[in-house]
Amino acid sequence: MSAASHTHLIAITTDDIDFMGHVNNARYLGWVQDAVLSHWRDIAPSDAVASRAWVALKHEITYRKPAFLEDDVVARTVLESIKGARAFYSTVIERGEEVLAEIQSSWCCIDAETLRPARIGEEISKFFFRD
Repeated sequence: MSAASHTHLIAITTDDIDFMGHVNNARYLGWVQDAVLSHWRDIAPSDAVASRAWVALKHEITYRKPAFLEDDVVARTVLESIKGARAFYSTVIERGEEVLAEIQSSWCCIDAETLRPARIGEEISKFFFRD
């Protein structure tokens, strides 16, 4: 099975810029979170979106090039796999054809009411993967 890439547009603001004149490295974490949550909201059934939430477990970021205030930047994220309540994503932050950063991340799906891990079963995962 494979999953389609999800594209999330990124708006760079003056608050993202650090003392060196480019986007602060910590801001990339926010972009990854925005991209993953956008992917979930766009594809998951509405009842799953309403009853579940996500918490980040791990991010591994490889920075390639800096981003600047006037750049047009996108995050392309792919859900690589689901295991129980965990989801594993690969995200690439790009400016045109240039790769700015590559991120591997893992997330835990939780029940929005109990805040306990919530397994992602076939009834939900089928929306994200195709044969």
